[in-house]
Amino acid sequence: MSTAPAHAPGGAAPGSAMGGAALPRHVAIIMDGNGRWAKQRFLPRIAGHRAGVETVRRITRHARTLGIEALTLYAFSSENWRRPAAEVSDLMGLLKHFIRADLNELVRDNVRLRVIGDYRRFAPDVVALVDDAIARTAANTGPLLVIALNYGAQAELVSAARTLAARAAAGELVADAITADDIEGLLETRDLPPLDLLIRTSGEYRLSNFLLWQAAYAELVFVDTFWPDFDEPAFASAVAKFGERHRRFGGL
Repeated sequence: MSTAPAHAPGGAAPGSAMGGAALPRHVAIIMDGNGRWAKQRFLPRIAGHRAGVETVRRITRHARTLGIEALTLYAFSSENWRRPAAEVSDLMGLLKHFIRADLNELVRDNVRLRVIGDYRRFAPDVVALVDDAIARTAANTGPLLVIALNYGAQAELVSAARTLAARAAAGELVADAITADDIEGLLETRDLPPLDLLIRTSGEYRLSNFLLWQAAYAELVFVDTFWPDFDEPAFASAVAKFGERHRRFGGL
């Protein structure tokens, strides 16, 4: 029998931009399909990634228009290091370009930029740009744009487990008394709204080590569209599907 989580989402916010339908507070997206989009067009993979960056711009703006409180994008996983070095370099270049080109807009639109994942493994110039962007938007009070960079959910959970084990070994807590709240409090998303909706593009049906704990009670929407073709109506449709679902959290 399933039970409600210790921190089940507290309900979606009213959706003024969705005609009164329930609006998810926190939406996450696995942005998949850039390479296959490029292959279909006989283009290099970098062309797909460039097109994907344009989609990021459109969807983040549309999320703000709809009133989404937090949007988390899976930009670079801890497994993406396995890709060819040239492709990783291209991805880092696109990240730098996005920050330089879009930071002023984020500041102007009162967006708070957050990063989850060990992005400090990146080259120093990339780390400096990310740090500057976070600092320049830290005082903003509007919607959250969360970028997952060198992020892996399993590593996040292992880190939390190690911290709790060390505290138990030091006598700071009793192992048998550890709760879901204790684990959640050590996750990188601990101060974000609970995850309501997770979208994956490109026709794949897996989470790929993304927000595994956080997605426990999230609504999942999988679409066949490759990320570069995922447009504002497609995003609005996914959000609308969230509003159509009855979330019971183990109850009736």
